[in-house]
Amino acid sequence: MILSITLPWIYLAFTTAAVSPGPTVSLDYGTFLGVNDGNLTKFLGVPFSTPTARFQLPSAPALLQGLQNATAFGPTCIQQTLSDTLPFTYPTPTVVSEACLTLDVFFPAGRDADSKLPVLVWLYGGGFEAGGSSATDFRPAVERSILIDEPVVIVAPNYRVSAFGFLASKEVAEAGLTNLGLRDQIAALGWVQKYISAFGGDPDRVVLGGVSAGALSTGLHLLANNRSGSDLFRAAFMVSGSPPASAPIEGGQSTYDQLVAANNCTEAVDTLDCLRQVPLDDFLVTVNQTPDVFSYRAFSSVWRPRVDGDIIPRNPVDMVQDGAFVKVPVMVGNCDDEGTMFAYPSLNITTDSEFVGYVQSNYLPTGTSAQIARVAALYPQDPAEGAPFGTGSANELTPEFKRIAAFGGDLFFTGLRRFFLQHASTTQNTWSWLSKRGKSTPYLGAYHTSDLPMWFPTNATDPEKSRAVDALINFINTLDPNVSAAPQALPSAISWPKYQTNSTELLTFNDPAVINVTTDDFRVEEMEYLISLHLDGVTVNGL
Repeated sequence: MILSITLPWIYLAFTTAAVSPGPTVSLDYGTFLGVNDGNLTKFLGVPFSTPTARFQLPSAPALLQGLQNATAFGPTCIQQTLSDTLPFTYPTPTVVSEACLTLDVFFPAGRDADSKLPVLVWLYGGGFEAGGSSATDFRPAVERSILIDEPVVIVAPNYRVSAFGFLASKEVAEAGLTNLGLRDQIAALGWVQKYISAFGGDPDRVVLGGVSAGALSTGLHLLANNRSGSDLFRAAFMVSGSPPASAPIEGGQSTYDQLVAANNCTEAVDTLDCLRQVPLDDFLVTVNQTPDVFSYRAFSSVWRPRVDGDIIPRNPVDMVQDGAFVKVPVMVGNCDDEGTMFAYPSLNITTDSEFVGYVQSNYLPTGTSAQIARVAALYPQDPAEGAPFGTGSANELTPEFKRIAAFGGDLFFTGLRRFFLQHASTTQNTWSWLSKRGKSTPYLGAYHTSDLPMWFPTNATDPEKSRAVDALINFINTLDPNVSAAPQALPSAISWPKYQTNSTELLTFNDPAVINVTTDDFRVEEMEYLISLHLDGVTVNGL
């Protein structure tokens, strides 16, 4: 049985705390007790919404009586069980709840409403099916910002995932409940605008960032939509993700109907309300029977943001091509081998014909035979051309493993980053990077999100190992990774050129600790063709 916490628990968690020394913050809906941890202060598990029932919109926080204990993380949102296909164990939380819309705030100790420090709002990854606000340790990054005299505030909200955050169907659309996970993120950004000054932050100096699904979410919030924009953040930082291609809401109908049938709701007058009433353990059993990001379907998992005419007005690749995105400074980058992790679920694919069938059924459902053949030619079976890139014939786990990894990484990550930068670099300041660190990791190489420890290191006291996080701290403060806000700042340890159409330069992180500048000119023909498929809708129709 899953360890779940019902709605009343939220109120118990924030009942009157015993009087004890510690920082407090008073908001218009409650007073919270945090904890001083060395030279920073933490407020954990602070609600940014009234606890919601299943498939309901986030709303303003409820009034809370007495001093609220904010010294421990709140429960993580309900997770989908991920397939056990990876060569390592994906972390899972032990305390989860449907009532999970809380956030954590980290800031330098001794700051108050007059401090007006810049703010990073961080969205976690997890394939839109897992993850939580406590997944990343932000203390070293905040401590580093204090050490280099550029103090920052970091806010990490929870948002709903899997069916709880991304249920899609005509019934969901008619109820106005599409993309609830993204709506949770927007609600958290609204909370930051209203309340972050009480924690020493400046609501006018917010940078939105994230990793993997969090980076994809950040890319979606960059779009010119009806719910968010430059009034909620002034810059974006995306690790292994950018505005993705998004499938239509109707593509989720079959999965919705499967859940309705599996939960005996077919005869209900209101099938959505019927799904709300199903006991959590029973409902989660049926959710866990749907494909996940580490199952055979991998990138085409069913739980993800979809075009709804509201949060996502139309296919994001079309919006990027049209320049319909917020014109703010951007940092965005990839690891060199983005696709290797997601190739593990398809180890049963071992021949050319199986590769062709897999690509069409999983990723190009309406592709013509000519389009599929072109993809197969651009991504040949030759292991020397596959991912991990630059490893020759090594890491050939199966005859098609490196091929699938190369194709998938370019289709869903690297190609979309380049496409976004080609357009955004003409209208705003953009910087990009490529991480090749970890190439010696068997089969995985420099895999998806393996660069995250560069941006949030466990120990940020060593200047030689803190160049990336220093650049991020600069960006949060000045909107330029090269420029420090410190009064007595030393010259930047790295020189990071802007990404421009006539100078597509990448700051490249190599093993063991070499940083240089390279050109974003690899696999040009391959990725241009994949982008054309995105623009034709071949990659999303019917999924």
